[in-house]
Amino acid sequence: MALTPPITLTALSFSWPDGGQVLSQLEGTFPAGASGLIGANGSGKSTLLKLIAGRLVPSSGQVSADGDVAYLAQNITLQSDATLADLLGVAPAYRALQAIETGSVDPADFDSVGSDWDLEARVQAELTPLGFGRLELSRRVDELSGGETMLLAVLGLRLARKPITLLDEPTNNLDGQTRQLLYGLLHSWPGTLVVVSHDLQLLEQMQHTVELHDGHLRFFGGPYSLYREQLETEQQAAVQAAKSAGSALKVEKRQRTEAETKLARAKRKGRAEQLGGNMPRILANSLKQKSEANAGKTRAQHEAKIEAAQQHVDLARARIREVEHINLELPDPGLPAGRRVLELEDGERWHLVQGPERVALTGPNGSGKSTLLRHLLFGSEPAGGICGTLHVDRVGYLPQQLTGLDERLSAVENVQHAAPDVPSGTIRNLLARLLLRGASADRPLGALSGGERLRVHLACLLAAVPVNQLLILDEPTNNLDIDGVRQLAEALNAYRGALLVVSHDQDFLARLGLDYALGLDSAGKLARGQAPGT
Repeated sequence: MALTPPITLTALSFSWPDGGQVLSQLEGTFPAGASGLIGANGSGKSTLLKLIAGRLVPSSGQVSADGDVAYLAQNITLQSDATLADLLGVAPAYRALQAIETGSVDPADFDSVGSDWDLEARVQAELTPLGFGRLELSRRVDELSGGETMLLAVLGLRLARKPITLLDEPTNNLDGQTRQLLYGLLHSWPGTLVVVSHDLQLLEQMQHTVELHDGHLRFFGGPYSLYREQLETEQQAAVQAAKSAGSALKVEKRQRTEAETKLARAKRKGRAEQLGGNMPRILANSLKQKSEANAGKTRAQHEAKIEAAQQHVDLARARIREVEHINLELPDPGLPAGRRVLELEDGERWHLVQGPERVALTGPNGSGKSTLLRHLLFGSEPAGGICGTLHVDRVGYLPQQLTGLDERLSAVENVQHAAPDVPSGTIRNLLARLLLRGASADRPLGALSGGERLRVHLACLLAAVPVNQLLILDEPTNNLDIDGVRQLAEALNAYRGALLVVSHDQDFLARLGLDYALGLDSAGKLARGQAPGT
C-alpha cells in the first residue's frame, strides 16, 4: 500500500487582492524527510509555505497536509513582553506550573500541565547542548540577540514534534557557531521538514531539493550540490541546443534566399523568351501560371521550414535561464577621503572610520553588534563598554527586521515618502535597476517577498536627497536568495560613500571590496582585522 505524501498541492493558485498572481495551478507533492525549497526572490516560496501552514487561503485549488503543521516565518514577530516560554511554545504549561507552585488548585491549570511536570528540566536539557546554560523561561525575548531568538524558536518547534514543520530562512542572523548548532537540531528532525534557505551549507544537508521556478515545482533527489550539477548540465545542453537551432534557422533562411534567387532568374528567363517572340502567347501564359504556382509552393515550403526552425530556437532559448545583474549609477555623496565619519572606543583602543571606507563589523551572536549600531544611531545605552560617535549626519540605516516603512503603501510610495523631492519616474527607474519592476513596484510592501522588501528599503537609502554619506546595514542578506546576495553586492559596489556592514555571510562580505573588519568579542572589545576576501 502506497504511503500518503506529507504535503500534496493540487491546482494551487494564489493572487493578492490587487490581482497580482503569485502561484498558478501549482501541482506536486513533498516527500517525507528533509527538503530544501529554493527559488528566486519573488517566486512565491514564502507564500507557498504560508499556504501549506494555513496562514493564507488559496485563490483556487488546495493544499493537503498529512498531519498538523508547525511554521516559522522569516521574521519572528513577538510582543515586546514575550518570554522565553512564549518563544519555545511552552507558555501555557509553564504558566500553569507557576500557578500550581503558588497554590492554585484550578483544574484548568492541571489540564494545561498535563504530563509536563518536568517541563523546565526537559527544556534545560535541550538548551544546555546549545550553549545557553541556565535560562529562565520567564526571561524576556527582547534581551536575546536576533540569532539567539531564531535558534530558540527552532528549538521550540522541535519540542512541539508536529508531523510537518516549515522553516523560512532559519539561519538569518546566525553566526558560524550558532549555525552549526542549528544544523545539529535539523539533522535528526522528527517528521517532515521543509526549509526555505539561501544557506548553501544548510541546503547541502537536505535529503531532497525542491525548486520553485517559473510557476512550476521540480523535485530533485539529493542535496543542493546535486541539484546544481543537474541544472548546470541541463543549461549547457540548452545553450548548445539553442546554438544548433540557431544554425539550423540560418540554413533555412539561406536556402530560402537561394530559392528566391533561382525563381527570380527563371522569371527573367521566361520573360526574355516571351519578349523574343520565340514562344506562342498561349504557351507562354500557361508556363507563366505554372511557374508562379510552383514559386508560391516553393515559398510556402521554405516559410513553413523557417517557422518551424524559429519555433525550435524559441523553445531552446526558453530553457536558458537568464541571470539578471544590478548596474546602478548613483550620485557621489561628496565624502572627502580625510573626513571623519565615525569613531568607536572600547575603553582600551579607539577606531576611526574616515572617508569612503568600507568596514565590516563582525562577532558572535550576543556580542552586541546590533546594540552598538542602535547606540551610534539613536543614542541608546552603549554595548558593554563600547562608546561610539557619528561625525556625519547624512546616514542611512537598514535594520535587521526591515522595519520603518508603511506596509500598506507600495514600493514606489514608500520611496517617495523617503525622498519627496525625487520625481516618481526617477524612483521607478531606481527600483527597476534594483530588479523591482511593473506590478511589483505598485504592490503593497506587505505583499512583497523578503528579498523584494529589502530592495525597497535599499532604494529608500539610495534615493535620499542629499545623498547619504554613510550606510549602516545590519544583516542585509537575510531573506535573499543566492542570486540576490550577489545582486545586493553589485548595488552596494556602486555606492561611493562610507559603509559599515554587520553580516555573518562571509561570501557576501568578500564581494564588497572592504577595507578592513572590526571584530567585537563577547567581552566587549574591538579588534581591527583583515577583511573577508582580502
